[in-house]
Amino acid sequence: MRLWLGIAAVNGALAVAAGAFGAHGLKALLSPNMLAVFETSARYHMYHALAMAIAALAGARFAPALFLGGIVLFSGSLYLLALSGITWLGAITPIGGVLFLAGWVYLAAFALRKSFS
Repeated sequence: MRLWLGIAAVNGALAVAAGAFGAHGLKALLSPNMLAVFETSARYHMYHALAMAIAALAGARFAPALFLGGIVLFSGSLYLLALSGITWLGAITPIGGVLFLAGWVYLAAFALRKSFS
C-alpha cells in the first residue's frame, strides 16, 4: 500500500500545482466559465488524492485504484475541456464521477466489515 500512498502524494502535489496554475496562470486566458471548470477539476483532484491516501493507509486495496481512475477521467477530462474547448470531453467526465462514487462505496464497505482495533 506504500505505492498507493506515494501515488496519492504525487496527485496531491499535482492538484496543488493545477490549482495554482488555474488561479494565477489561466485567469487572463480562460473565460470565467472555463476557469470554473478548471477549478472544479483541481478541487476534485485534491479531494480524491486525499481519499486515495486514506484508502491506502486503511488497507482498502481496490479503492485507491478507483479514485485514481476517477482522477484521470473526471479531473483529466475537465482539465482538457477547460484548456482546449473540446466539448465532447465532457462526455468522459461522468465515467470518472462513477469511479469516484465506486471508490467511496468500496471504502465504506471495507470500513464496515473491517475491525480497526
